[in-house]
Amino acid sequence: MRNILEIDGLCKTYASGLQALKPIHLSIREGEIFALLGPNGAGKTTLIGLVCGLLRASGGTVRVGGFDHASDYRQARALIGLVPQELATEMFETPMAAMRFTRGLFAKPPNQRLIEELLRGLSLWDKRSDRIQTLSGGMKRRVMIAKALAHEPRLLFLDEPTAGVDVELRRDMWALVRGLRERGVTIVLTTHYIEEAEEMADRIGVINKGELVLVDDKSALMRKLGSKRLTLHLQQPLPELPTELAAWSLNLIDQGNAFEYVFDINAGNNRIPELLNRINSLGIGIRDLSTEQSSLEDIFVSLTRREAA
Repeated sequence: MRNILEIDGLCKTYASGLQALKPIHLSIREGEIFALLGPNGAGKTTLIGLVCGLLRASGGTVRVGGFDHASDYRQARALIGLVPQELATEMFETPMAAMRFTRGLFAKPPNQRLIEELLRGLSLWDKRSDRIQTLSGGMKRRVMIAKALAHEPRLLFLDEPTAGVDVELRRDMWALVRGLRERGVTIVLTTHYIEEAEEMADRIGVINKGELVLVDDKSALMRKLGSKRLTLHLQQPLPELPTELAAWSLNLIDQGNAFEYVFDINAGNNRIPELLNRINSLGIGIRDLSTEQSSLEDIFVSLTRREAA
């Protein structure tokens, strides 16, 4: 699979000396959904601004579809669509007029069929002639996406696309993103909603304090950095954890009605059979047991805490 975006050593330092982005090396594969996660101020929006030409880089190179962002800016930028975090569009325009204007900016010929298809796909067709200022926040967000797609980009950046929208609209956005990927559009999204990345992304990058901490396939990331939690529900509550079980670093939870054991899923020996035998030898009755694998949110929190330490 070819790379649609290649970033090599891209960085940003302001005149004040603030290093907003340390040298980034990243390749985005054509047709994938890539989620960029990070806390507020981590550098997500700065990275997008540099790739989209909204900010001037302090160093490094960017290639989009094989075009160098510096020497072939027009060709590179024409391949990019951007939905910024802030709603920014002409409020007295209509959605249809805004899309036609965007196509003109990129020297694209009129294409009413494409515009209608996008408006219908975004549930905006009935609002096509309404002034944007009269639309709800969720509808304005959809208009931003429609504008970003109007010139048929191959790479679409979504900066916090579902910020401030309700759960139903968020689900609609997820379906839209999957549909765009099926049409061959590569998606890069930043989000604060971990479940968004867990639901949609093929690969995940974690950025913190301007540094790209980790990039990996979502499934591989959860296998490598995940843990499992074994909960043993007791027949009778215990006032304290027996000293004979200290070697397992158990937690006594639920007012003494359960043991909790967290272990690395990649460890060769999790000692669970030994633990169960020891509990049985102590005459402690087990009513039920359950296991739960760590979520992407757990992994993200642990990574950012590790970097902050």
